Amino acid sequence: MAKTEVDEVTESALNNGGLLVKFYFDMESEKKEDLQPLMADLINNRLLKTTGVVYCYGSIEEPIKTKETYVTNATVTALVKDLRTLVGITFTFSPAGLEILRPQKDYPLKISEMQSILLSLSQTAADYSQYILSRVLTKEDYEKIKLAMQAREEIGKKMLSKKDANAGEKKD
Repeated sequence: MAKTEVDEVTESALNNGGLLVKFYFDMESEKKEDLQPLMADLINNRLLKTTGVVYCYGSIEEPIKTKETYVTNATVTALVKDLRTLVGITFTFSPAGLEILRPQKDYPLKISEMQSILLSLSQTAADYSQYILSRVLTKEDYEKIKLAMQAREEIGKKMLSKKDANAGEKKD
């Protein structure tokens, strides 16, 4: 059987560290008519446009009525370029579940990739903390923490640029 363009793109991405993943998302609202457009926006305008997503497609279920709200779910298949992208999507969009479809074997991970993933997670956690703290603390206390977080961000940027420079020197 001849390979389609999608098959070729998929194989190329998988051979270069990509992952084919099935995500399960759910959403609820008091208004039935809001759900499918919101879920379509999540898939087409947010997930698909995430850096590192090669392609994605999905199906959205018809909303159903619960006691006080309506709920729907979507199943989305996405090809991502690397584990870092998958971790970012998981952290950012909080799927109800996910299933790694391919590769179906061990996934090789370089130390530099692990460091990059962990630094990204650290930055994302710091961003969420800043968001939460900005709504809880006094303005003065928030400004102190904001300055400390900005300093941390600068250190993180320096570490990432150093890592990238070292990766260029140590190409396999």
